Amino acid sequence: MRASAHPSGSVEGFFREMAPDWHSQWAWDNYESTILGLTQQFGLRRVCEIGGGRDPLFTAEQAKRRNIDLIVNDIDAGELALTPAGLKTARFDIAGDLSEPDIARGGYDLMVSRMVFEHVGDVERAWTNIHALLAPGGVALAFFPTLWAPVFALNHLLPEKASRAIVHALFPLRRDGGGDPKFPAHYDWCRGSRAQLTPMLNRAGFSDVHIQRFWGHGYFDRMPGLKQADHAFNALAAKIGWEFVTTYAYVVVRKDRG
Repeated sequence: MRASAHPSGSVEGFFREMAPDWHSQWAWDNYESTILGLTQQFGLRRVCEIGGGRDPLFTAEQAKRRNIDLIVNDIDAGELALTPAGLKTARFDIAGDLSEPDIARGGYDLMVSRMVFEHVGDVERAWTNIHALLAPGGVALAFFPTLWAPVFALNHLLPEKASRAIVHALFPLRRDGGGDPKFPAHYDWCRGSRAQLTPMLNRAGFSDVHIQRFWGHGYFDRMPGLKQADHAFNALAAKIGWEFVTTYAYVVVRKDRG
């Protein structure tokens, strides 16, 4: 089924029906089901996972079961070499000049990414490139951490060496050579503000735009007292809709059908 098979509906309407929770745990728990829901709602089959590398959303067998043609993208050949067997790969820079041999303009119905955009140096160009890579009626979803949530503001402001040491101490699997290594973060356009993001996404070519904001995180789960205080802070921020301190966001766009 092609993306253009479903002309009606908007990404904002899709999320209104889903009614996500304010806490970021919902975003993590429902990332896969959100993507599957988008494929069903808008008839999306050809899926490109940006920065999927060693840890793509689905195995080849899982993608086939879900009637998804999954292509795993990464800028790094070493990361793509770790992609599970049976999956197609495409090496290119999502914020590059789209001159690489693996580029397929208009070739994808759905482009998704998880914890990637904070590492991209020119996010506006990435969104412009996504517009070029999507088929008419295609959808893109980027899930990323946002500034100025205190935990990510600290990561952004500290020297990379200090930030890396803190993350490695809290999460041993994120040490170099582990299963989830830490990469330098830029946080370019990584915000939860609709007012900030929508004009940029419009410039990239998208008019159907939805920003799903989330608050809260799990970084203080092993720190009694601080965990409860941080949860209360985020619950209040969510209640009043304080976009300045969102912790994560889903940014979802749909390309016009032309």
